[in-house]
Amino acid sequence: MSSEPVQPPKTSVAERYRVLLDVGRTLTGTLTHDELYRAIYEETRRVLETDGFYISLYDDVRDEATIVFYADRSEVRRADVTYRGSESPVLRSGEPSLVSDRLASQSLLILGDDDSQVTRSGLSAPLRWKGRTLGAVSVQSYRPEAFDDVDLELLQGIADVAAVALENARHVAELQRKRREAEQIEQIGRALASSLDPQEVLLKIIDAVLDLVDHAQGASVWLVEPGLVARVAASGGSPALPVGLESRLQGSPFADVADEARPVTLDDLRSGPVLPPEFRDHVSGGSGVAVPLTVAGEVAGILFCDSPDDRPMGGDEVGILQRLASQASVALGNARLHASVQSLSLTDPLTGLANRRHLRLHLDREVAAARRGRSLHAVLFDLDHFKRFNDTYGHLAGDKALRAFADVLRAENRAMNLVARFGGDEFVSILTDSSEDGARQYVDRVLERVKNDPTLSGGEVGVTWGISAFDGDTMTGPDDVIEAADADFYRRKEQRNGGAGHAR
Repeated sequence: MSSEPVQPPKTSVAERYRVLLDVGRTLTGTLTHDELYRAIYEETRRVLETDGFYISLYDDVRDEATIVFYADRSEVRRADVTYRGSESPVLRSGEPSLVSDRLASQSLLILGDDDSQVTRSGLSAPLRWKGRTLGAVSVQSYRPEAFDDVDLELLQGIADVAAVALENARHVAELQRKRREAEQIEQIGRALASSLDPQEVLLKIIDAVLDLVDHAQGASVWLVEPGLVARVAASGGSPALPVGLESRLQGSPFADVADEARPVTLDDLRSGPVLPPEFRDHVSGGSGVAVPLTVAGEVAGILFCDSPDDRPMGGDEVGILQRLASQASVALGNARLHASVQSLSLTDPLTGLANRRHLRLHLDREVAAARRGRSLHAVLFDLDHFKRFNDTYGHLAGDKALRAFADVLRAENRAMNLVARFGGDEFVSILTDSSEDGARQYVDRVLERVKNDPTLSGGEVGVTWGISAFDGDTMTGPDDVIEAADADFYRRKEQRNGGAGHAR
């Protein structure tokens, strides 16, 4: 236990007001909240007996007061202890209070080690600013009758100056936060202008959330997919949601964010259906905010931030997230546009299959894997008599036949394989991890489906094919694989009179 504090000598009224002027100069020159709390305590103990001391801040919207600083016999601590503000006479009335003895029966907070040694008398003064009660400052003594009305008046004078200083500190903190937000938005804007990678932008937005939102411990961007499935695209903080984690949003408040495009504030995240079950184990409780990311008028994702604090985040936090969400929405919109342009550059516009450029890029990767031992086969298809069919029935009918054959190939294709329009009426299927027998079975399935297709089964368009397998001893690149399939194709074409390799 600390030694008993020396009680400040009683001073005259004039001397006390000179002290009050000194307190004003000290407090109004202190800019950060933590420094200010300590300065209020140090200046108060110069003129008042302060065995015990605390400062509380009051949120009148939530009717919640929080002890942000206290000291007991010179031992200074900071603790986020909360109580209902309306239960405090000082906060409720906005008037100071003096208790000469039996403080425990009249105060919501007393200091002491046990029931036999607790503070006996005390003063409390509201922190008042422009008609609002911002909180309270209180001094306590372990002896009765330690204070009088002059002490109460002096403490109220200190509290009035402290309230102005607290508002100054809040304004300074808000200006600093806005400056940091402007810097973060500028960095995000540069990333948007210089990078086609949305992941880079999303990670910068995550960093901005963690920097700008008070008490934020985790932030993440979820992409919302059909069926209200959310997938984590980027995350940061501690703990961080695993990237790629998926969950359905039905039955949770996040469904409102996606359906109604509005922000939602949440508390007690780990209880009940607040968080989707797959996400719940990765969040350590507290409160959170979720805001929508809209692209072309639709919700494409959610920006989520969580805090260890139990109380829900307020309008300031929601505003920050909404401003950052607008940047994330631009990033997602750019990513969609880029993906669309890239898809157009790699897709045959008539059939929707991969085009020749896409085929080459895919074959480059697959040949490299085949050199390391993975099997690779290519099948080249050609529509027989297609020119005659085109001349007879017109180009629209010819286009319909090409699309129908593309649909046949697409229906028989595995996800790991690629089907491409090679040019004109020629198509190529690249079969990964398939044996020669598997490639022939694939061809048989294609031919069977052609026979049953209403557009292709009339007998006027046939199909010839050729198969090749990658051979590391004789082949050096993708062109060799296609040329080998082409050579097999022409061999089968020559044998067509016998019926081999032809479907009608």
